[in-house]
Amino acid sequence: MRRLTRTTVFLLCALFPAASSAQAFPDRPVRLVVPYPPGGNVDSAARIVSTKLQDALGQPFVIENKAGAGGMIGGELVAKSAPDGYTLFVAANGPLLFSPIIFNRAAYHWQKDFVTIGSISFTPMVLQVHPSTSLNSLNDLFDSAKREPGKLTMASPGAGTTNHLASELLQMTTGAKWTTVHYKGNAPATTDLLGGQVQFNFDQVSVALPFIKDRKTRPIAVTSLTRVPSLPDVPTFDESGFKGFEATTFTGLFAPAGTPKDVVAKLAAALAKVLQDKDVVDRFAQLGAEARAMKPEAFFDYLKAEDAKWTPVIKQANIKAD
Repeated sequence: MRRLTRTTVFLLCALFPAASSAQAFPDRPVRLVVPYPPGGNVDSAARIVSTKLQDALGQPFVIENKAGAGGMIGGELVAKSAPDGYTLFVAANGPLLFSPIIFNRAAYHWQKDFVTIGSISFTPMVLQVHPSTSLNSLNDLFDSAKREPGKLTMASPGAGTTNHLASELLQMTTGAKWTTVHYKGNAPATTDLLGGQVQFNFDQVSVALPFIKDRKTRPIAVTSLTRVPSLPDVPTFDESGFKGFEATTFTGLFAPAGTPKDVVAKLAAALAKVLQDKDVVDRFAQLGAEARAMKPEAFFDYLKAEDAKWTPVIKQANIKAD
C-alpha cells in the first residue's frame, strides 16, 4: 500500500508540475535587467513597477543595469539565463527589436529567445523646433525641406533610436530631405537644439516638456494617434494630414524562452494589477507616458506589427552602428 501511495504521488507530481511551480514562484529575489544606465525612460519604468511587483508577489524585484551595445549586453544576459522567471528583461524598442540588426550581431531574436509578459508603458514623441526658426507647422517643415533639401538639420540621439527611425520614415514617405546629426545620447542632442546649432528633433514628451513650457523649443506635432494630455494644444501627425503616422517608445517585460507558462501568467497578472494602481498611473503620467498592460498575446502581436513597420526602414536607410 505504501509503495502504491508513493507511486501515485510521483505520478501526480509528474502530471501537474506547472501547478506546483506557480504556487512556489517566487521564493527568492527576482532580477529586472535594464539595458541602459540608471536614469532615462526604461530605467524609470523598471523602478516604478519594481516596488509594486515586490508588494504583489512578496519577493524583492532588484534592478540590475547592464548597458552597452545598444542594449544588447542586457538582452543577451537575459536570453542566456535560466528560464525560471527569476531573471527578466525590461526592454524598449531598440534593445528588443532593432539593435541585433543595426549592430549586425545575431545575439538573440525577440520571437525565439524571449517570451512576452506584458507591456509597461508607452511614451509618445513630439517634433519640436528651435524658436528662432519660422517653422510653425508640419507643412512649414516639409515645404522647407523639399525646397532646400538637406539645409534643415535634425538632432538624433543615436542611429536606430525611435527618434531617428521616425525621421527616416517621414523622409521616405514625404520626399522631404534634411541632414541628420547623430549624437551619443539624448543630452548632447538636446543641448545643441536648445543652442540653435540644429533646427529640430523628435524627443520623448517626458524629456521635451520642460523646455516647451519654458518656450525654449516650440512643439509642432506629437507622434501619438491622440493628443497628449500634457500638450493639449499640439496636434497629432494624423490630425495634420499624415494619416496613421505613429511612433511611440514602449517599455515591456520579458522572460527567457522556455519559462513555464504558469510563471509567465503569474507575472503577467501581477504586472497588470500594478499598472492599474493609481500611484503608478500618476507617476507615469508625470513622465508624459501612459501606463498600459497588454496581455502577453496582445503585446506579442503589437511587437510583430512594430517589427514589420520599422525593420524595413532600418534596411532601406542602411542604418548601422558606428
